[in-house]
Amino acid sequence: MPGFLLPLLVAVLVLGAWELLVRMREVPVFVLPPPSAIWAALVADAPVLGASLWLTLTVTLQAFALAVVSGMALAVLFSQSRTVAAALYPYAVALQVTPVVAIAPLVVIWVGYERVDIALLILAWLVAFFPILSNTTLGLTSVDPNLRDLFRLYGASRWQVLWRLQLPAALPYLLAGMKVSGGLALIGAVVAEFVAGSGTASGLAWRIVESGHRLNIPRMFAALLLLSLTGIAIFAVLAWVQRMLLRRWHESEQGRS
Repeated sequence: MPGFLLPLLVAVLVLGAWELLVRMREVPVFVLPPPSAIWAALVADAPVLGASLWLTLTVTLQAFALAVVSGMALAVLFSQSRTVAAALYPYAVALQVTPVVAIAPLVVIWVGYERVDIALLILAWLVAFFPILSNTTLGLTSVDPNLRDLFRLYGASRWQVLWRLQLPAALPYLLAGMKVSGGLALIGAVVAEFVAGSGTASGLAWRIVESGHRLNIPRMFAALLLLSLTGIAIFAVLAWVQRMLLRRWHESEQGRS
């Protein structure tokens, strides 16, 4: 049986039971809508939800790209200088452990409500940044010391050691960090939209808030469904990239059917 059929079968059974129980017990739509009502809301409000999905997805992808570039750059710097790592790593940890909802109002005020899209990008980046930095730094510093000594024995420069030894060795760690960071970028974008909450950033999070205020619960569930599918799609794409890049040489992907 193909791998996707079993989860699909579970989804069909769960949705069928959900629809049946809601109809049998006559649960009001504003308490728990049946899947058929959610699908109807998804179709009816497709233009509005599609525009909101595009805004949230744009912020997510921008924050993810920024997290990959900045996380890799800082990880390389940390791997080349223990002094720099000791000086800056605690601040990176502080950014990671600070709840984004606590600093979001400050970021929105500093950036300005007229440029709330930039505030969303900063907040989503803060959430997505650390997994890239942490995993890549671990990969760059986990190189086999015998191989490092061999490179030095043959007179390799620091750049050659980095480019030909450390970066390839760190690639599996980087890809693992990207899979975590991709989901976190989406979560960061949603949380930032919730905190901004002014309607100027009308992403999916704002549609959920708006639908809740209007008691339009089917549309709220439809927006939640789009968020879940977006997260799954991001993870699936990054898992595919990891498989394509590692399947020929890394043991984590070799032997998979």
